[in-house]
Amino acid sequence: MKGIHLNNKNNTVPSWVILFADLLIVAFSIGLVMMLRMNFKNPAEFNYNEIITIFGVTLGVRIILFLVFKIHASLLRYTGTKDITRIFLVNFLGSVIICIGNIVFYYFINQKFLVPFSMVILEFIVSTFMIIFYRLFTKIIYFEYINTPKEKKDVIIYGAGELGFTTKRSIYQDISNKYNVIGFVDDDPKKVGKKIDNLTIYSFKDLKKLLERKSIAHVIIAIKDLSLAKSSQITEMCLEYKTKVLVVPPVDRWINGQLSFKQIKKIKIEEFLEREPIHLDGHVVRKDLLNKTILITGAAGSIGSEIVHQVMKYDFKHLIMIDNAESPMFYLEMSLSDSYQRKSYESYIGDICDKTFMENIFQKYKPDVVYHAAAYKHVPLMEKNPMQAVKVNILGTKVLADLSVKYDVKKFIMISTDKAVNPTNVMGASKRIAEIYVQSFGEKYDKCKFITTRFGNVLGSNGSIVPILKKQIDEGGPITITHPEITRYFMTISEACELVLHAGAMSNGSEIYIFDMGSSIKILNLAKKMILLSGLELGKDIQIVFTGLRPGEKLHEELLNNNENTIVTKHQKIKIAKVIKYDFDLIKTDIDKLIEMIYEENDFAIVKKMKKIIPEFKSQNSVYMTLDNGHDE
Repeated sequence: MKGIHLNNKNNTVPSWVILFADLLIVAFSIGLVMMLRMNFKNPAEFNYNEIITIFGVTLGVRIILFLVFKIHASLLRYTGTKDITRIFLVNFLGSVIICIGNIVFYYFINQKFLVPFSMVILEFIVSTFMIIFYRLFTKIIYFEYINTPKEKKDVIIYGAGELGFTTKRSIYQDISNKYNVIGFVDDDPKKVGKKIDNLTIYSFKDLKKLLERKSIAHVIIAIKDLSLAKSSQITEMCLEYKTKVLVVPPVDRWINGQLSFKQIKKIKIEEFLEREPIHLDGHVVRKDLLNKTILITGAAGSIGSEIVHQVMKYDFKHLIMIDNAESPMFYLEMSLSDSYQRKSYESYIGDICDKTFMENIFQKYKPDVVYHAAAYKHVPLMEKNPMQAVKVNILGTKVLADLSVKYDVKKFIMISTDKAVNPTNVMGASKRIAEIYVQSFGEKYDKCKFITTRFGNVLGSNGSIVPILKKQIDEGGPITITHPEITRYFMTISEACELVLHAGAMSNGSEIYIFDMGSSIKILNLAKKMILLSGLELGKDIQIVFTGLRPGEKLHEELLNNNENTIVTKHQKIKIAKVIKYDFDLIKTDIDKLIEMIYEENDFAIVKKMKKIIPEFKSQNSVYMTLDNGHDE
């Protein structure tokens, strides 16, 4: 066996060797069955013409079918139920063909059977059993002895159901397996104390004892739809003992319906959001977007691109994507061309502040729905560049809103931010002014429904805290955090975009939708957990450095203004902010004056005007704090 392995670079038995072994088994089965039929008489008494016929017919049929169906082409060490079923069916087909040949030969040629029926049946049973047996025996030998590393790390599988068993099997089938499953843990008291594959099933209470007594490398969570609270509880316990937590992906993400050990990934940081993920009714959105022409601004950004991908799931008429970033738009188009070839869509590189450019788009396509995701969002940068914040976040929104009314857009959905609530920075203030404009516009003109969605930070978005922390950890630190007490709300990009689509579908117009984002997360605690999840030790392997709050940065974000409260909706996790109403004509005059000030290039004058429009705008850790004290520059 070792010689065979050494002759192959991939450490696999050549297919011709497997074919030869299968035919040897068939020949042996024929000989054995023949001896049984002859009651083990002296071979000299046999009819050699009959023997040659039986061997020739049976071997001939078998070799043709083996070559046609290629049962020898599979890797022996990965023999599974599908391979076994295939071998059985191919051998059965061969026996059926021999039986048909017997009938044809007997009735139309020589009134003799080529192969006695009793031998056909016995040969089928013996050869099938032996072909399957030697494959399974080879598999066991390979995984138990040949492919066994000298040192294996112990793992525990959390979940003693079918998924847990499949996970164990995938571990031992992995060619580079370096792990040894020492047991299962399950919450079902009926399973506790029993065994799977001679491995004990423990309770959750036993997990801590196992982690204390043994050096456990991983705990693999293999339970479908495990609650977030339970998942967090398991992870917290494992982190205490420096044990890494892995999660089995959902069945629909398995490759060709098979679970590979390489697909079992580290637990995601989303597990520490301290709230259950929110899933919305896609039927409502499907009905809302049916046969609609849709325009998405900021389409190549984190939020915009996710909206694009989610919209692609529905039966819209046409999609127009706009962004000023060339490379991200190129990659977005590439991803769409691979998956959505039959969908009707176009992309444009352009500036939403360019009224002529945007009017040409509206005039040409006459969109039914606009998702406005284009914006400048980074607080420190906008604090340095108020003119750009006003230009993109306010003027850009105004251009789109005005054109939406002019060209009879049915719905305009604006993506806002929690930083617009009681803003302490220019970015948040610019988004709040944009909110006020579209909401007051919707109150005056009901031709177009203006909707605003407001949520906190999204995990994985460009420039967000989690990717930055991951990068700093990968580089060995230090991890930089502005303040030890700073907190933020978090949600996933997919959830945020689900909210945007759902809000647009359920809205009556002029609402600001806010999302139940659970409890705010202390960034320091988040960083500590990410360090532990990476297998590092705080203070030894990596350091945390506090840099101080950045200009305009809040210590704690809010989802509601001091003067706002909420109205419940049909979805318990979605609420409508009851906002202060503004007179459109008055606010439009103020905003027009603010936009005119862009060209004066006086940052303090611009910020002063913004504070006049929204008196709750109080700067923090910023040069513009003097304006709050009644002092000009």
